[in-house]
Amino acid sequence: MTGAVAGLVLSLGLIAQSVPAVAATNYDIDSASSLQVVVNKHRALNPVSYVPATLVRVQGERLRAEAADAYKQLAKAAKADGVNIMPISGYRSFSQQASLYDSYVRQYGQTTADTLAARPGHSEHQTGLAMDIGNASGTCALQACFASTPAGQWAAEHGPEHGFIIRYPAGAEDITGYTYEPWHLRYVGKALALDMQTRQMATLEQYFELEAAPDYLP
Repeated sequence: MTGAVAGLVLSLGLIAQSVPAVAATNYDIDSASSLQVVVNKHRALNPVSYVPATLVRVQGERLRAEAADAYKQLAKAAKADGVNIMPISGYRSFSQQASLYDSYVRQYGQTTADTLAARPGHSEHQTGLAMDIGNASGTCALQACFASTPAGQWAAEHGPEHGFIIRYPAGAEDITGYTYEPWHLRYVGKALALDMQTRQMATLEQYFELEAAPDYLP
């Protein structure tokens, strides 16, 4: 088939235009220090005790420098649109995550705790690239209803413009292993975030063609 004929066939919709497969080699998804590292229930940080080299304080919370700069721009842009986005929880160390996870286990049992908080060494917060956000009023803080609030709606629509994705989207529980968290923003960089938005790929697992990670491996 010549190029001209192929173009005509495509334009008539007789065959579907293929979308190039996303190659994980385009990004470093394994190194704990990578801005695109994928950490989930099957992929622990290496080392599990990883601590970012540089952390910058953002209104009482901390993020890696790149994520902190992007978050400041996100909050500034939201404010220009009349929306006040507040940081709730940024970087958490291995020990801090262990304490949080253990408290959930005591309160809810391990099965439920595993859907609400990551085990230490498996947490995005430990990368310094994740920020839980909220409304200035505190409405629907860390609840699914946050999605319908001004801050939740703005972040979902405009987050990718600043390099952030909603890491645990609705309907992806069987992939991520976590309940819907519209407040949990993960910095991955503008190029990746916007490409995910364009391709309508909700999770990093889908984008990088990784296996689903609903449960921890034995």
